[in-house]
Amino acid sequence: MRALARQRPRFGAERIHRLLVERDWPVNEKRVHRLWKRENMQGPRKQHRRRRIWGGSENSCVRHRAEHKDHVWSYDFLSERTEQGRQFRLLAVIDEYTRECLAIEVARSFTSHDVIGVLQYLFAVRGTPQHIRSDNGPEFVSKAVCRWLDKADVKTLFIAKGSPWENGYVESFNGKLRDELLNRELFLSLEEARWVIDRWRLDYNHHRLHSALEYQTPAAFAAGCVLPASATPAPPEHSRFP
Repeated sequence: MRALARQRPRFGAERIHRLLVERDWPVNEKRVHRLWKRENMQGPRKQHRRRRIWGGSENSCVRHRAEHKDHVWSYDFLSERTEQGRQFRLLAVIDEYTRECLAIEVARSFTSHDVIGVLQYLFAVRGTPQHIRSDNGPEFVSKAVCRWLDKADVKTLFIAKGSPWENGYVESFNGKLRDELLNRELFLSLEEARWVIDRWRLDYNHHRLHSALEYQTPAAFAAGCVLPASATPAPPEHSRFP
């Protein structure tokens, strides 16, 4: 338990029990909880004030839920700094239904054309989603991005201004990324940040058990998804333009 807690310091007793069972330790869940409390292995709990989610816009993740793989993607930016104090940004893209992290692009800054480049690559290797959800950041609402998505036949879901909870899936992902990696790492350079963050993304997709997926990994859950006939299995030709 201590070894697993060192590897996953933000995991609780329930997730640690699942990991022990996966490693062929036939241990009772109540025993894990008892030992967890006796050894004071609980992490500090953060209290967050919550806003009411009803009455939001039609594009919120509550009113417009993802119903299958590649139905709704969402993307958002985070900011971090290297050891020298220089800021860089991260563009995270997730599939809301499977919870997969499709990409975390790292750069000093992003333009609308950089955003298009990331999406163009994902559409080519993954397929085209039906919708993509975001806030009203200038890189997302720019005419170039909206025009490109319209030609790719992808509908945009812009949340209400000042309402990050309407993009709850990517906000939840951002919290995990910051809590489990960004707050624990000191990046010496942009290249090191790219390497470490991409390793974390692979670990998140293929090894991190997700409670909302009945403790499957996002990759394992996605592998078992059956696409409906209406879903697009591959990007149309007109989406592959610069």
